[in-house]
Amino acid sequence: MILKDVTKTEINAVDNILSSKKNHIISTKINKTIEIVIVPNLGEVNSHQDNVGIILEERKILQILSKRYNNVSITKINSEKDLEALVRRKPDLVFSGVKYFFFKDKNIWLNDYLEMFGIPYIASSKAALDNESNKNRAKKIMQKNNIRTADFFITNPGEHLKESSIPIKFPLFIKPVTGGDSRGVDKNSIVFNFKSFTAKVLDIKINQNSPSLVESYLSGKEYSVGIFEDSIDGTLRAMPIEIIVKKNIDGHCILDFDVKKNDEESVTIVSDVVIFDKLSKLAKDSFRALGGKSLGRIDVKMDHLGIPHFIEANLMPGLRKGYFYRSCVLNLDMSYDDMIFSIASNGLSSH
Repeated sequence: MILKDVTKTEINAVDNILSSKKNHIISTKINKTIEIVIVPNLGEVNSHQDNVGIILEERKILQILSKRYNNVSITKINSEKDLEALVRRKPDLVFSGVKYFFFKDKNIWLNDYLEMFGIPYIASSKAALDNESNKNRAKKIMQKNNIRTADFFITNPGEHLKESSIPIKFPLFIKPVTGGDSRGVDKNSIVFNFKSFTAKVLDIKINQNSPSLVESYLSGKEYSVGIFEDSIDGTLRAMPIEIIVKKNIDGHCILDFDVKKNDEESVTIVSDVVIFDKLSKLAKDSFRALGGKSLGRIDVKMDHLGIPHFIEANLMPGLRKGYFYRSCVLNLDMSYDDMIFSIASNGLSSH
């Protein structure tokens, strides 16, 4: 009888302790309201949307942020009224990968709209995203800021009828002026003669509906540098990784659309301190020159002498298991949850 009484007492004591700990955990959550804003995708699951820069795993992010913040929800914006209701609620942070909405025959850029109402957000403004998305504009900004990038020109089919009219020497690398994820890049992107040049320029116009950016081919190693901005003091943290691609049938290492889609490349940490510092400086300078905010990714390639050159930028880098996440893991030993917490915390402190 005494044993039973003692056992019940112990059980009650344990229950009280667990209840107390649970209440303590709940009470120590940060009292902030975060809305994860998404838009409907009328195409296939995870299919490309021009107005979305980051495809979010919104339910996974909801679960992560709910561990630390009191009020986290998913908001789907279907109309301008939904957007107006969002700003009336005035959340402490909008966590979103949406670039813009198309309402009443006009584009409303989410981050610029939120800025007008003093609502914190993640990623960059329209101006910075415009700088990044147009590779011609991005490279001109690099040149203006004395940041090394390959010689280049823009062309369309029929503009160069003779080899002598091409302003830079073969070999050349050709890709669309706009678009990400290496769309339009394949084994034919490296060209060594005029016939291959005209064929690839035509291919990009037909299949990507874009002019071609033609640049001097850089034969060295390929890198991507994740960037975190401290929203309080503006300092940048660079996280370089090397991207390793197997040689294709022609003996070239090309980070093309299919390689990325099929996740055939591998990445590794940059252990050479000198190269690490060179990549970090170039990436930070590039991020600032483009007007980047909060987070981003700068792609870099070496020439045959091992000198780093700006290739392109992504100021809305993917947050799943892409290069930005891997740069966080390899450089900061950061888990996926910690990466999401860092992005949210930085956004909250930006206003």
